[in-house]
Amino acid sequence: MSQTVVSLAEELAQQLGADRVLTAAEDLAVYAYDGTAALRQNPACVVFPLTTAEVAFCVQTARRHRAPIVTRGSGTGLSGGSVPMEGALVVCLNRMDRIIELDPRNLTIEVEAGCITQTIDETAGKHGLFYPPDPGSRKISTIGGNVAENSGGLRGLKYGVTRDYVMGLEAVLANGEVVWLGNKCVKDVAGYNLRDLFVGSEGTLGIVTRVLLKLVPLPQARKTMLASYTTLEAAGETVSNIIAAKIIPCTLEFLDQQTIRCVEDFAHVGLPTEAAAVLIMETDGHPHVVAEEAAAMAAIATACGAISVRTAADDAEANKLLSARRAAFSALARVRPTTILEDVTVPRSELAGMVAFIAASAAKHGLQIGTFGHMGDGNLHPTYLTDERNADEMHRVELSLAEIVDRTLAVGGTITGEHGVGLAKKPYLKQQLGDNSYQLLKLVKGALDPDGLLNPGKIFE
Repeated sequence: MSQTVVSLAEELAQQLGADRVLTAAEDLAVYAYDGTAALRQNPACVVFPLTTAEVAFCVQTARRHRAPIVTRGSGTGLSGGSVPMEGALVVCLNRMDRIIELDPRNLTIEVEAGCITQTIDETAGKHGLFYPPDPGSRKISTIGGNVAENSGGLRGLKYGVTRDYVMGLEAVLANGEVVWLGNKCVKDVAGYNLRDLFVGSEGTLGIVTRVLLKLVPLPQARKTMLASYTTLEAAGETVSNIIAAKIIPCTLEFLDQQTIRCVEDFAHVGLPTEAAAVLIMETDGHPHVVAEEAAAMAAIATACGAISVRTAADDAEANKLLSARRAAFSALARVRPTTILEDVTVPRSELAGMVAFIAASAAKHGLQIGTFGHMGDGNLHPTYLTDERNADEMHRVELSLAEIVDRTLAVGGTITGEHGVGLAKKPYLKQQLGDNSYQLLKLVKGALDPDGLLNPGKIFE
């Protein structure tokens, strides 16, 4: 270990205690990767602050040592956003997990960045409230990571993504100064919206340490249905027709046959393994509206060629169906040594064609791709089942992904709907934004982090 790294680690240990600074190779290996396949690099050391003041101290210390700073929560990211680089200090916030205040009069909850997403929703539920964003990793992902990536989830179609619920946040800037952006006011147009600038910034502009979130009342009722299809296109047509009918379901999720079979083998929830595709459809709200929307969606699904439409008998069965969708990534990951979960979003009118294009790309390049996703908001997750040790196969994965990105952009889509850019998608960002918009992003980064120490190498080539 170099003298510089020892000095950084020692200075941190003197202030925070040796038990909160990791430098041993076996400890660092655990923080070398996140949920993204085939990306890893050991950091120089890992530190576990307990307060915002300690985070600021870590930033100031790293800055003096010219050490890159990478913020991390539970490490569930899927774009390489928390993968460190050589010589980096990893600032792990998952011990900063307090719920600071739940304010039912203003429908808000304030939490530290390390608070688990599901814990926030469960805490709100005890007061008859609801935190809608629900990424697939909600049981273990931290709210700080959700804010950094602007995470979505199964309920994004009706309720939106993380940005729609962040009313305020505290952040430590690159120079170690602490700022608070936002408040409990529903309306506030004073100055630039700097709060939203930090949402989705992937740790490149500052370290988010506290978050003030909007809550909403729990829905009075819900109905969950499973529609099965003999073709991918029929499932896509159903989604388009539901939206065209001016119905906005709470959840409208898609699984192709590869994913259905893997999930059923993994979770045994009773999915129809002979189906080419299924849609999991859920509506929530006032009981009368829920009944009307459920009947309308079932009729549309049948008209579009669904071979069956099953309604969950109770909450237990509904939760079972939703858990099947949440298990998709884990189930697919059992098939091959390497699982690459991708993330593209297209206008909903383009869904049927996009699903067919992904299947054609898999066939063209001799690859296994399981496709699932939040079809109601156009967000698809083509998932490559491959082996990173096979160089030829990985090259074919790269060719296929490039084709999918090109097609996505050609039909007016985006390279990422909820996973972020990170390391995995940065080769394609300029292609989507164009030169001037891309340079504007770099100007913002340079203004807030002139030394380039906050999560360097991410987002930009």
